[in-house]
Amino acid sequence: MPGITRSDRGFTLVELLVVIVILAILMALLVAGIGSARSSARRMACVNNLHEIGIAIRTYATGRNGCIPFGPKAPPMMTALDFYPSTGAPTSLISLSNGQPVGLGLLLKEELAQQPRVLFCPDSDQPMDEDAELANVGKQQAQCSYYYRHASAWWQYDAAAPPGVNVMSPDHVLLDDLGFNRNGQAICALVMDTQFLVPDGFAEFGITPRTHHGQDWVNVLYADGHAATLSNADGQFTVNLNDYQSMTNAFSVILGVLEQADVAAP
Repeated sequence: MPGITRSDRGFTLVELLVVIVILAILMALLVAGIGSARSSARRMACVNNLHEIGIAIRTYATGRNGCIPFGPKAPPMMTALDFYPSTGAPTSLISLSNGQPVGLGLLLKEELAQQPRVLFCPDSDQPMDEDAELANVGKQQAQCSYYYRHASAWWQYDAAAPPGVNVMSPDHVLLDDLGFNRNGQAICALVMDTQFLVPDGFAEFGITPRTHHGQDWVNVLYADGHAATLSNADGQFTVNLNDYQSMTNAFSVILGVLEQADVAAP
């Protein structure tokens, strides 16, 4: 009787398990690759959003003697719900608690009227109802996905502005002459993804973490119209307000990450 060859007996259990493990590894690599590709695509879509915002800002400035969207004047009293304490403070808000458009929200009337959703990053780490936020403009507070630097105010209230600063003027920030930041460097970063961390207790005031791209990257729009993706591996672009000192200087911290983007401009 002839002997049983390897091809006659089929797979052993060990061999079958090895094949299953190899297939599982290949599947995991494939899924990871697809996930990475999707994440990259969302980051690129975010960059495209910033390009469109840049065009809108340039168009706005062209019709207003070169001035970027600025203001309005901050409310006389700040509450946790307002989050816009001083006129010209960098903000992700697009309207104030009274519904008045602010920052990038000033573009919604004309320049971004046909494409308002570019104000929202497609790679948000938390759910965000874009339609609801846009519907709030003109009615109550609303926010988008990006910090906008319509000036470089870091003080907590208008009354605390440095001597000589005119907080009433709505038209003093020129796109082609943004001035210098607190470190003496030329201001060039206008818009960037929010990487915003706050304690859980602030949720009752409507203030919640708002991060993007897994906190690994930020996209930044510069004054010359180009957008760049920068690494946030060391957290240099994260506004972390989880300690008391940072919380009391929140708007200085927000301005600080934009100043970091000035330094990192490609």
